Amino acid sequence: LSAQGKTVLYLAVNGEFAALLAIADQLKSEVPEAVARMKAMGLRLIMLTGDQEATARAIGAQAGIDQVIAGVLPEDKAAKIIELHGQGLRTAMVGDGINDAPALAQADIGIAMGTGIDIAIESGDVVIMKGNLDGVITALKLSRAVMRNIRQNLFWAFGYNVIGIPVAAGLLTLFGGPALNQMIAGAAMALSSVSVVSNALRLRGFKG
Repeated sequence: LSAQGKTVLYLAVNGEFAALLAIADQLKSEVPEAVARMKAMGLRLIMLTGDQEATARAIGAQAGIDQVIAGVLPEDKAAKIIELHGQGLRTAMVGDGINDAPALAQADIGIAMGTGIDIAIESGDVVIMKGNLDGVITALKLSRAVMRNIRQNLFWAFGYNVIGIPVAAGLLTLFGGPALNQMIAGAAMALSSVSVVSNALRLRGFKG
């Protein structure tokens, strides 16, 4: 039963063994595809769980997660995050329960499921309102798109200034060239602002 991803409970009556109860969480249908997509994004996935080894590995296999660490206490989850930091890795922790709260707070980015309990939501930096892994992928892709946009804006802003400031200071006049007309300088600065803002507004068209 454990190998099938079920948690086994033992029932005793008057101190005598009477029955086994097998309880299993239903793996969400979108999980295997979401895991595959995150792997394709170059992410290393680790499942931290308090379940026993056999159960955890069965669920991990169904989800497509290769690295499974089972029997983990709440404080051990946070310790694992610290260990990964010690290896020079950046971490994002996804969780929804009270046992996940310490690790959510310890990770570089804590991603809490909106369907979880309040303490987990409060410990997270990002809350996925619909409570599924597709939202995690959207958040990661959006963060990458935002950072890429910021780098582009910085590049163009520095480019404008590296070229424009020396010309405005009269660099061309040293070589017999013209001084920069004030109206042209004003128009160039306005164009710089417009191009940066326009590039940032492209994020409105982001598709998760």
